[in-house]
Amino acid sequence: MAVSSGDLHDDSPNSGDPLAGDEQYEDEEDDESEGEEEEEEEEEVEAPATAKSKLQSDKAKMMKLMNRLKSEPVTLRVHDVIIKGNTKTKNSVIEAEIVDELKKANTLQEIFQAAAIANARLRQLEIFDSISLMVDAGPPELPGTANVVVEVSEIKRPLAGEIALFTKPGARSLTLGGGLKLRNLFGFADLWDGFVSYGWDQTTEVSAGVSLPRLRHWATPVFARVSLLCQDWLKSSSYKEQALGLGLGLLSTRNHELLCNLTWRTITDPLQMAGMSVRRQLGHSLVSSFKYTFKVDSRDSLVRPTQGYAFSSTTLLAGLYPDIRSTRFVRQEFDLRYAFPLGFFHTALNVGASAGVIFPWGKGFLERPSPLPDRFFMGGNSSLVCSLGGPSSLLGFKCRGLGPTELRRQTKDKSDGDSSSVPERDAIGGDLAVAAFADLSFDLPLRVFRQAGIHGHLFAYAGNLVKLTENEWRQFSMQNFMQSFRSTVGCGIIVPTKLFRMEVNYCHVVRQFEYDHGKTGVQFSFSAPL
Repeated sequence: MAVSSGDLHDDSPNSGDPLAGDEQYEDEEDDESEGEEEEEEEEEVEAPATAKSKLQSDKAKMMKLMNRLKSEPVTLRVHDVIIKGNTKTKNSVIEAEIVDELKKANTLQEIFQAAAIANARLRQLEIFDSISLMVDAGPPELPGTANVVVEVSEIKRPLAGEIALFTKPGARSLTLGGGLKLRNLFGFADLWDGFVSYGWDQTTEVSAGVSLPRLRHWATPVFARVSLLCQDWLKSSSYKEQALGLGLGLLSTRNHELLCNLTWRTITDPLQMAGMSVRRQLGHSLVSSFKYTFKVDSRDSLVRPTQGYAFSSTTLLAGLYPDIRSTRFVRQEFDLRYAFPLGFFHTALNVGASAGVIFPWGKGFLERPSPLPDRFFMGGNSSLVCSLGGPSSLLGFKCRGLGPTELRRQTKDKSDGDSSSVPERDAIGGDLAVAAFADLSFDLPLRVFRQAGIHGHLFAYAGNLVKLTENEWRQFSMQNFMQSFRSTVGCGIIVPTKLFRMEVNYCHVVRQFEYDHGKTGVQFSFSAPL
């Protein structure tokens, strides 16, 4: 049946209502809003699904890249290095440490390796709090290239101080030292430092210096240092020494070091009691020298070595400046250390040997004496286990307490009562010195000691030194030299702290000779923390 338009109009429920049109419009708006809400809900449902699929896609791409990196080299080279975050440090300083390694890389794997090396080099400058390296895509017009973005954060506190209590090798008593360090003052990774130390044996040292990681095209660190050293050896050798020096470091790497030194030295005898050998060397002298050190150290720890070895060779050639007051001599030292674990209670055996020789050079060198302050002296309470300082220490003996001596000058106004309070002989050192030791370290039974690093040790030391210059070498006998070794055995406890490393040892002197100053008993040793 056909329906007319009039019938449709009459049958409408709102046909006579003037708001019927408005109500119909509102119903249409409600329908549209409901549709929009349904679409938004569908989008919200699709959004997590899209993010999840994107994450899965990125993960798949990353896995594909990792598999490719493992299976084959990805050809890629560095186009540019972009540096960010450095407000004070010069770009050239950062580029000098990293660009060469990055430019050598030809694959993505090599870039990652070069970036790790670059990160380590930048951290060694000690002028950044944080360092990050990122590999980014290179320019679109240069396929197969990448940009390395280096972002650094410079240190907020460039000024730092330190203080330490230690015993220097060859010193008679404790030394208190302190210093200040100022980093990156001019933005060249420069390090400015000042150091002051005072020993209870009236030894004072004041020094200041500056170091640079590299200078222009010079590939190794360089440094310059000015120092003033005053030492009082009146009790043992009847002289005082004052040395004003200027040092320049020309080469400094992990295994090699080359130094150039110029020192103006003054030796005095204020008490006028020195023997003939000391009096002949009083006055001023100039020491111009080159010092080369080769060092290899593979030990697992410098505080308590349990495995590995160390070797050091130091050669000093003095007298290069053409001056009549220039001291000419050659000084050679060797140090060897070896540590190996025994497999129980963290026990390790350290053995070592040190040797040194000094000889003048030039016209008539066989008849001339070697310079007194540069000779070898032995004694004191410094440990030879950790340091590589030549044949200088022998536990159980006083500083400069063994070796060649000479009778002091006797004064007329000296009473018999005072003769026993002051030694009657001067220690004049030796031209050939040899020392050896064996040290057995072990954990203590208490857990609190092990957690603090406190441990015990048993040790045996031996050493000897003789004079060779002024034709004394003609009377040298290897048999007599070996038979005249001094020796000490003992035990002790080692306490490492942040301020110093302390050893409390009981030393028993096994062998000593006339005019030696060895004593059985307890000794305290302090060394700078490593």
